Amino acid sequence: MSTPRTDDIVEIQQLLARYAVTITQLDVENLVKVFTEDGTYSAFGETYSLGRFPELVEAAPKGLFMTGESLVEFDENDRNKATGTQPLCFIEHSAHDMRIGYYRDTYLRTEKGWRLSTRAMTFIRRTGVHDSGRPHAIGRPAGG
Repeated sequence: MSTPRTDDIVEIQQLLARYAVTITQLDVENLVKVFTEDGTYSAFGETYSLGRFPELVEAAPKGLFMTGESLVEFDENDRNKATGTQPLCFIEHSAHDMRIGYYRDTYLRTEKGWRLSTRAMTFIRRTGVHDSGRPHAIGRPAGG
C-alpha cells in the first residue's frame, strides 16, 4: 500500500536517478534542474553555486556515475524537508579508473516537486580515509 512518505521516497529516488543520468550524459541543462534555484554542490574543500556547474562538469573526468539507493530521513517538524546519504561509484570512461564515496544531501519539496538543496561529496580513499577531496583549481575565481 502506498503512503505519502512512500510517494516522497519514490520521487526523491527518481530525482537522484535523474542526477546520475544527466551528469553521466553531460546534460548540464537538465542536471541543474534537479536542484533548488539556490542549490549548492560541495567537494574539494569548496562549495559551488549552480552557476558554476557548466565549468565544473567540463573540468571533471568523464564517465559513468553509478549510484545506489539513498537512505532518506524526513524532518519530523517539516514535511517539506529531508536529508539523505547516497553511495557512489564513478568509473572514468577511458581507463575505467574508479572513485568511490557518497553524497550527503538535503532535499526540499518545491512547487516543482522534491529538489536537491545541497549535495556534498565524500570520497573513500584506498587508505580508508573519508574526505571531501583535495582542493584544486578548476579555473575558479574565489566566491562560489
